[in-house]
Amino acid sequence: MTKVETARSLALAVLEDVFVNQAYSNIALNKHLKGSQLSAADKGLVTELVYGTVARKLTLEWYLSHFIEDRDQLDSWLYVLLLMSVYQLRYLDKIPDHAVVNEAVELAKLRKKGSEKLVNAVLRRILREGWPDIANIKRKNKRDSIAYSLPVWLVTKLKEEYGEERAKAIFESLLVRNKASIRVTDLSRKEEIQALLEANSSLLATTGLVKEQGHFAGHNLFADGAITIQDESSQLVAPTLDLQGDERVLDACAAPGGKTAHIASYLTTGQVTALDLYDHKLDLIQENAQRLGVADRVQTQKLDARKVHEFFDQDSFDKILVDAPCSGIGLLRRKPDIKYNKETADFASLQEIQLEILGSVCQILGKGGIITYSTCTIVSEENFQVVKAFLESHPEFEQVKLEHECKDIMKDGCILITPELYGSDGFFISQFRKISD
Repeated sequence: MTKVETARSLALAVLEDVFVNQAYSNIALNKHLKGSQLSAADKGLVTELVYGTVARKLTLEWYLSHFIEDRDQLDSWLYVLLLMSVYQLRYLDKIPDHAVVNEAVELAKLRKKGSEKLVNAVLRRILREGWPDIANIKRKNKRDSIAYSLPVWLVTKLKEEYGEERAKAIFESLLVRNKASIRVTDLSRKEEIQALLEANSSLLATTGLVKEQGHFAGHNLFADGAITIQDESSQLVAPTLDLQGDERVLDACAAPGGKTAHIASYLTTGQVTALDLYDHKLDLIQENAQRLGVADRVQTQKLDARKVHEFFDQDSFDKILVDAPCSGIGLLRRKPDIKYNKETADFASLQEIQLEILGSVCQILGKGGIITYSTCTIVSEENFQVVKAFLESHPEFEQVKLEHECKDIMKDGCILITPELYGSDGFFISQFRKISD
C-alpha cells in the first residue's frame, strides 16, 4: 500500500516533531512544508492544524483526559493524532465531524494495525457524549489555564502584572491567529505596494503594512528587497535611535538581522556592527542586508554581547541597540510552544543576562551617546525593572523619555505594547543617554 501524503499526515509529522522531539513549531512547520508537494490550500490546512493544536494544547489535553484512562499507555504518535483530531472537532466548524474521524482512522491504520479501533472509539465517544464544561473547574487560575491553554504560572503572573480584566484580554488575543506584518523599505512606494498586496497600513509603524494572512516571503517584492518580514512593533525600534546617517552603531544582539537592516537603511557614511554568537546567524544577517541593499553599511562580528567591553575601545560607538535575549512572552501568538517551556519562567536569570549586556555595552559608548534597550516580552522583571536597575548602578546615564502618537502604548517614558492592543507581538522599548564619562 503506497503511503500518500495528506494535509493531516504532514501536520501529524510536524506535531510529533514539536511535542515528542521538542522542535520549535515555526521551524518544524517550514521544514516539512518545504519538501512537500501539497497544494497551497492543503498547506494552509497543515499550518492551521499545527498552530491550532500547539496553541490549544492544554485545553485539548484536558478534554481528552475525560475520554482516555491513561495517556502513558498510548504510543506518543497516537496521542498526538488524538489531540489534532480533537482540535478539529472542537474548533474547525468547516470540516465535517465524520471526515475528521475517517481521516484519523486511516492515519492510525497506516501507522499501526489495530490502533484505528481505539481512535475510532475515542472520537465517536466524544461526539456521542459531548464536551466537558471548562466552567466547572473550581479554581479560577486553573480554569483560565485550561480555557486559554496557558500554564498556571503564566496566568498568575500576567494577572498580577495587568489585573484580571486586561490579563483576560491578553489571554484571548493570544488565541487569535497572528497577522502577517511587513516593513516597506522605500516609503515613497508604500501606497503602491499596499494596493498591490491588498494590505492595510500599520497603526503602530509608519513603515509597516499588515494583512490578516499572507505568504510574503514568496513574493517578488520580497526577493527584490522592496519589503521585508518584520512585526510592526519591532519596526518601532530603529527610529528611536534618531539616526542622522553618519553614526557608528552597534547592534549587540542582532540575529536574524531585521533591526540591523532597518538601522542600516538610515545610514549614509555611517556603519552598523552586528554581533551574534553563531556563524550561521551572522550569515543570516549578511543575507538579509544583501537582499535589502544595505550590506555596504553592515559589518558582522562573532562576539558575546556580554564581552564587548573587552573587545572594543571606549567611545567606539555613538549609538547602541540592545534587543536583549528574553523570555519571548510577547511572541506567544507566533510561537505558541514557548509557553510550555519551563525555562520561559526563569525571569531572574534572564534579567541577570540583560543587565550584564547593558553593563558591557555602556562602557564602549561615547559621551552623549544613546542606548535603546528592547525586548519581545511583557513582564516587568525583564523591562521596567531592568531599566531601574541599570540607571541605579550607572549614574553616568539618564533615561530618555520616548514618544509615540498611540498613547495607550506609553508607560513611564517607555513603549510597552501588549498583544491585545493592536494584534501585534508584545514588545518593550526604552532608552538611556550617557551624560558623563
